[in-house]
Amino acid sequence: MRSRLISIIVLVAAFLTACGADKNKARAIGEAFVGPITLNLRSELAPGAKTVASVKHGERVEIIQTRRRFIKVRTASGAEGWTDSRRLMNTTQMAELNELADRSARLPSQGQATVWGTLNIHAEPYRQSVSFHQLHERDRAHVVWHQVVPRNAQPPDVQLTARPAPAPRKRASDDAEKLPPLQQAPAPAPPKNWLELSRTAPLMSAPEEQKRTLPQVPMDDWNLVRMQSRRAGWALARNLVMAIPDEVAQYAEGHRITSYFSMGTVDDHGVTKHHWLWTTNSRVAVPYEFDSFRYFVWNMRRHRYETAYIERGLEGYYPTIVEKGSPPRFSVVVREKDGKLYRKTYTYEIYRVRLVGKAPAERLPSPYTSGGETLLASSQPDADEPDTPAKPSLSDRLRNWAKRLWN
Repeated sequence: MRSRLISIIVLVAAFLTACGADKNKARAIGEAFVGPITLNLRSELAPGAKTVASVKHGERVEIIQTRRRFIKVRTASGAEGWTDSRRLMNTTQMAELNELADRSARLPSQGQATVWGTLNIHAEPYRQSVSFHQLHERDRAHVVWHQVVPRNAQPPDVQLTARPAPAPRKRASDDAEKLPPLQQAPAPAPPKNWLELSRTAPLMSAPEEQKRTLPQVPMDDWNLVRMQSRRAGWALARNLVMAIPDEVAQYAEGHRITSYFSMGTVDDHGVTKHHWLWTTNSRVAVPYEFDSFRYFVWNMRRHRYETAYIERGLEGYYPTIVEKGSPPRFSVVVREKDGKLYRKTYTYEIYRVRLVGKAPAERLPSPYTSGGETLLASSQPDADEPDTPAKPSLSDRLRNWAKRLWN
């Protein structure tokens, strides 16, 4: 009986303590989600403050206090600590991150990329945006899109739930009789030489105006990558290396490989070799993805890669699409001299690449909802009835002439 009474007293005391703790708990003024892979919460806003809790990416926290750009949050376990608002995400940003993964899953891969060290994957194409994942050495991810963003661009701030403002109190002076407004003095008259004072310097001539050049804004190339976990995020393109074999990559001539595809295999005395298609870009921070594409074939007699087809001086855009069949086909989106976009389709037959069709391409929005628009071709050429057939080559004309003579 005595032990039961002691147990009841302990339970009542614990209940009263919990009620008192809840009563003293600060009221939440908003909610947010953890952005980085791991976030340490500090006890104070001071150098060397101890860590009170560590939370993972995507965990929900309550906002209980703000001070400049620093925020005090409370975790699900009740721990309270300070962090930087840039390391938190609101509900809209979390939803956009999930939608980004869904949109990237519908985009064709432009090849796998690897990294030589640890690379941060960001939720948005900004250097200061939240990094929610990391690629480690030799990890691979599919490249699906490209975006050019100013280097000093800042991600949008986290919008917090505002505390409701208290109702304004009525002051006793409001009921008192209001004094009449003060009489303003008349404005002074303009000076007598106001016309001379109003004259401006003559405008610059056209040559002088052309000499004035504004400083160029540094830009960054970002790639949208799709990881093995089906998550998607943004990585600096200069830190990604396309995972095409070195025996082919050596022909890049210092240009950056922006996409690559296997166009089939051959068996060279028990060794499997691929035919390759790639796109490269000789420039950085440009709104298009490639200025050249090249088709490599494996020469069975000389046991080496050789160029079967190449085009340079282009303005090409993602995505490049490959259709494996007999014969294999691929199509690229390029801007022609008339300023319009076209999707050009090629086939590969016996060491020969031929243009078989061309169709207009359309401009569609980028997967990044907060950014600009990128170019994407949606209309596909008809394989049986190409819109613009290529001109027959000399060998085709000779073959047709021989057939007519034979018949």
